[in-house]
Amino acid sequence: MSGLIALLDDVAAIAKVAAASVDDVIGQAAKAGGKAAGAVIDDAAVTPKYLHGFEASRELPVVWRITKGSLRNKLVFLLPAGLALSNFAPWAIPPLLMLGGAYLCFEGAEKVAHAIGLSGGHEDYPGKEKVIEDPARLEEQKAAGAIKTDFILSAEIMTIALSAIPPSSFWMEAATLAVVAVMITVAVYGAVALIVKMDDLGLAMANRGRLGVTKFLGRMLVKGMPGFLKLLTIVGTAAMLWVGGSIIVHGLEELGFGALGHWIHDVAVAVAHMVPPGIEAATEWVATAAMDGIFGLALGLLLIPVGEKIITPLWRALPFTGRQAA
Repeated sequence: MSGLIALLDDVAAIAKVAAASVDDVIGQAAKAGGKAAGAVIDDAAVTPKYLHGFEASRELPVVWRITKGSLRNKLVFLLPAGLALSNFAPWAIPPLLMLGGAYLCFEGAEKVAHAIGLSGGHEDYPGKEKVIEDPARLEEQKAAGAIKTDFILSAEIMTIALSAIPPSSFWMEAATLAVVAVMITVAVYGAVALIVKMDDLGLAMANRGRLGVTKFLGRMLVKGMPGFLKLLTIVGTAAMLWVGGSIIVHGLEELGFGALGHWIHDVAVAVAHMVPPGIEAATEWVATAAMDGIFGLALGLLLIPVGEKIITPLWRALPFTGRQAA
């Protein structure tokens, strides 16, 4: 009996350790995922554009196809690459993070330039393709384009998440990154599925609702979705510029060039002292984020010629399709 009790105590202790490990993984994943908020928001903002032109019955299957492609990007390609860098070449993470931040700045600045008429914008975006009469081919092309775009954003998300994980064992890092990958993918493409079907839900409520309030809400959903998508695009662009700019600023500090980061911090602190007590911290954060975003926009505008003439053509030439995720 005493041996059985000791065995049960050991099992209970192991269970507590396992539960603590799971809690640590989930906690680290939540923090690491939060650091990648800008890329996550932009991922959710960009993807619905790839679903234009499909019948309502094909929207969710295409979302599922892109979701599988995104999981493949993160778990099969990016997670092993990230772990290899973390364990064998950690010195390469800050430069790669800065490279990804520069790409976010470029993408955000290009959207701003396109919105104000200074640039033609990405030709890879939906609406710019040639008209294709074959629905299956159209679906293949748009799914492949969405998965290709997801690869870039997923690489940035996984790199940011990896940099946010505190020093730990190989398996803890692997588990945390895997949880981040699944958690963010489910969140992003679950939100995308809701967004693309929201107008259908509104139309059904407006046509079939028994109550006047139901029909009114349905009409509001249908009328409000275009504006919501525009707002989501604006928020995604602002988040890209903020995150991209802050990554570059912090990267420069790690490389020994901290003048810009110190100046931004000093200005933010000075602005915070101008507001009433109680909101100084929030004001300092907003001021820092705004200056990081302005820096990101300025850097992105400078990178537009490089991106359009060199990076974008090279990226289009990569033999990357969505067939593996089908």
